[in-house]
Amino acid sequence: MFRDESACNTYNYGDSVYWDARYVHEAAAGSFDWYQRYHALRPFVRKYIPTASRVLMVGCGNAVMSEDMVKDGYESIMNVDISCVAIEMMRRKYEHVPQLKYLQMDVRDMGFFLDDSFDSCGTDAPISASQMLGEVSRILKPGGTYMLITYGDPTVRMPHVNRPAYNWKIDLYIIPRPGFQRAPGSTSSPKSYLSPIPTTEKGLLPADYVLEDPDSHFIYVCRKNSDLTNSLTLDI
Repeated sequence: MFRDESACNTYNYGDSVYWDARYVHEAAAGSFDWYQRYHALRPFVRKYIPTASRVLMVGCGNAVMSEDMVKDGYESIMNVDISCVAIEMMRRKYEHVPQLKYLQMDVRDMGFFLDDSFDSCGTDAPISASQMLGEVSRILKPGGTYMLITYGDPTVRMPHVNRPAYNWKIDLYIIPRPGFQRAPGSTSSPKSYLSPIPTTEKGLLPADYVLEDPDSHFIYVCRKNSDLTNSLTLDI
């Protein structure tokens, strides 16, 4: 759920002024989810994240995913974003929903949270990569899960997420973009989106792998190992 660093630089995605102005300008348009709505992500969320988990939603913006998770039984979701406009907007909207908390925070420096504070973290927005991922790794409990939903394929994302310092075991899933329809007359069998994609030793897609939807979204499920001697199953 973060974009290429070049895109982040172009659109000032790490700048609170940019986001405050954007949320003020787009307030009338309502909520916005970057890539997928919760109903499409639910099988993955429920598989890896127990409803009693303490969840951190990184770069929450004004998306409704946290609301949908609460409706699905999740009990504690902390939402953080660099934009004070977005946070104040969401605080007012959900002031009577005790399962949802909102804090204005730069996710590149989440010193407010102690190490090993959360069972699960998730991102669904463009965010500067390396500093944010380091912070996510720090505050994620051993055995916890970080879930990243993005349009970035493994050639772009694995160099960021598959670092020995993070001590993550990574599973990759691929799902079509919302509204995707298979070509009329297609004779190939639909792919199952609920099984992890086998990857190469470097964490990349096999050379013969064909995306059913060229604009697919990629889900990186990164589980923090508790044993440093069994760190990552992928080797960059």
